[in-house]
Amino acid sequence: YQRRVHGAFSTSESYKMGKFIKPGKVVILTSGRFAGKKAIVVKTFDEGTKEREFPHALVAGIERYPQAVTKTMSKKKIVKRSKVKPFLKYVNYNHIMPTRYAVNDIDLKTAVNPNTMKKSDTRVDAKKEIKKNFESRYLERGKNTPGVQFFFQKLRF
Repeated sequence: YQRRVHGAFSTSESYKMGKFIKPGKVVILTSGRFAGKKAIVVKTFDEGTKEREFPHALVAGIERYPQAVTKTMSKKKIVKRSKVKPFLKYVNYNHIMPTRYAVNDIDLKTAVNPNTMKKSDTRVDAKKEIKKNFESRYLERGKNTPGVQFFFQKLRF
């Protein structure tokens, strides 16, 4: 397929887009059960795989966001309201919207990889690990970067 640009023909190969969906990027899912939920990209598969022959990403996100907390609340209440419910999912690139934020200080690579996604029991363990990571990071609000703050807030629209 050739395309005419400024009087000359060029192939579509010269129009490769830069890779911007990288691990650590905060994305918003646009369709399915988790539509409107935020997630962090754990691993990308730009060329697809044997099982999924389309460009996709493994994402870890928040299904149920933490509730609002104030200074006057007790420690116990803050811990209770800071609970999150995570999810793990393979998502087609067509169904995710990248944001300008990236989160690098939540380490998901150790908890989640494509091998843990294959069996349901390892997937459950990975989910528990992610839940721990998310909750501990949410409670350490002192060193918040804008990306982390954005990630833990429910999308208002």
